[in-house]
Amino acid sequence: MGEEVKVIGFSLSSFCVRVEWALKLKGVEYEYIKEDLRNKSPMLLKYNPVHKKVPVLLHGDKPIPESLVILEYIDETWKDNPLLPEDPYERAMARFWAKYAEEKCVFGTWEAFKAEGEEREKAMESALESFAFLEKAIKGKKFFGGEKMGFLDLVVGWIPHWLSVLEEVRGMKMLDAERFPSLHEWAVNFIQIPLIKECIPPRDDLVNHLHATFSHLRSLSANKP
Repeated sequence: MGEEVKVIGFSLSSFCVRVEWALKLKGVEYEYIKEDLRNKSPMLLKYNPVHKKVPVLLHGDKPIPESLVILEYIDETWKDNPLLPEDPYERAMARFWAKYAEEKCVFGTWEAFKAEGEEREKAMESALESFAFLEKAIKGKKFFGGEKMGFLDLVVGWIPHWLSVLEEVRGMKMLDAERFPSLHEWAVNFIQIPLIKECIPPRDDLVNHLHATFSHLRSLSANKP
């Protein structure tokens, strides 16, 4: 594969970092193009005109948007260190849990930390239910796919760092070691892997970014008629 590989991304986004993880696992060299999400570049609008979001993978002149789609493209294009299992059923299950983790865990967690009062309690309960399924899925295993890091590990790889920062910023605890012992153990071990640690943004930068984000959301809420 001689074509140039580029990633249009935002360094604090877990969706972008998971793409970097996949490329590094595959041993693929790439150029990282930092995007200003407050002033989206013509390049981003050209290559992802539908959603206008990061990440976007550029492989030669072919743009691929959406991080889960990008992970599958990377896995199918570069065969070393496969992310998805060979068995069709296991591949289907990995995709199922990835979609579930994205819809219920990522966005459910965000809603829980964003909400206030009674809404927060309901959203937190729903998010914790989704984490219980991940706890069952990782129990007794080193990685979600078994002995090797794979697709689902990258998809839920935001938990050790990004969730920890969210908990700090909002003063809430979600990944409790007693309630989710297997998931907690996986998170502790995952974040220590050199390749994983290499791409993780500085904690202080993420803390400041999330404080600013929640402050902006509060101001928007306060200005509602």
